[in-house]
Amino acid sequence: MTRSSKPESLLRHERDCRVCRHPKREEIEQDFVSWQSPGELALQYRIPTRAIYRHAHAFGLFSRRNRNVRAALARIIEQVGHVPVTGQSVVAAIAVLSKINAQGQWIDRSEMVSLNSLFERMSQKELEEYARDGTLPQWFERSVSGSRIHSAAESEG
Repeated sequence: MTRSSKPESLLRHERDCRVCRHPKREEIEQDFVSWQSPGELALQYRIPTRAIYRHAHAFGLFSRRNRNVRAALARIIEQVGHVPVTGQSVVAAIAVLSKINAQGQWIDRSEMVSLNSLFERMSQKELEEYARDGTLPQWFERSVSGSRIHSAAESEG
């Protein structure tokens, strides 16, 4: 075993890899993770495309790239003025982008409703009916659609 904590296969890769030996290795890796085309990277940095793919596999750059879906979507959106795209595709890309957080996770946003403010809107008659038998007005239940309201009567039953 070598003194390094890296496995022998990774040490051999680093010794022979055109990306590892390139003075702009970090930029190449960042561009790859940011969804720049490996073909474009090969031309820009004057290295074979297959070297970029081998390097990406050796260092797990594909998983980092996949978590960075926001960058790919942003690149599509940025091209709106340069390539023929439909309004529908731009709106779809924007909608998807708005649901992906910085870690590349899909987040469904939900609206928060203040139950206190809804109770404050209730009339005296509606409040008395709710206190008597737990019945909420229809407008109240529509305001909180998507979440179930448990009344005192239901809790007892």
